[in-house]
Amino acid sequence: MRYLHTMVRIRDLDESLAFYCDTFGLEEVRRIENEGGRFTLIFLAAPGDAEAAKAGGAPTIELTYNWDPEDYQGGRNFGHLAYEVDNIYETCERLEKNGVTINRPPRDGHMAFVRSPDNISFELLQKGQAKAPAEPWASMANTGSW
Repeated sequence: MRYLHTMVRIRDLDESLAFYCDTFGLEEVRRIENEGGRFTLIFLAAPGDAEAAKAGGAPTIELTYNWDPEDYQGGRNFGHLAYEVDNIYETCERLEKNGVTINRPPRDGHMAFVRSPDNISFELLQKGQAKAPAEPWASMANTGSW
């Protein structure tokens, strides 16, 4: 397993970049604009980790900017922690056997979401290519929100 990123939702892109980059000193290492989903993802790394983060070798902070205005209340601006796993199906099976609720099963062999006892969301991403859909995961409906 490898720690990937922490996701934080932001309301104002310019104001947030001024804080995270100009004031706090993080560096932008990657940006994804998704017109269909109407959001921008900006990945930031500490200066000492920037080159490794660009190569996918260091954890980042993911700023998620939703283009449609939203006021985040009650901690909703904190999104999730993300980990890359060697086998998403085995990981989810082990977690489920230990009483962890799978909020978003790995139907696609690529991504799943689980929650900690304190309701912190964890994104699990399959290392490398997605695994072929497999039961019982492939036919599971989304059982929660993430």
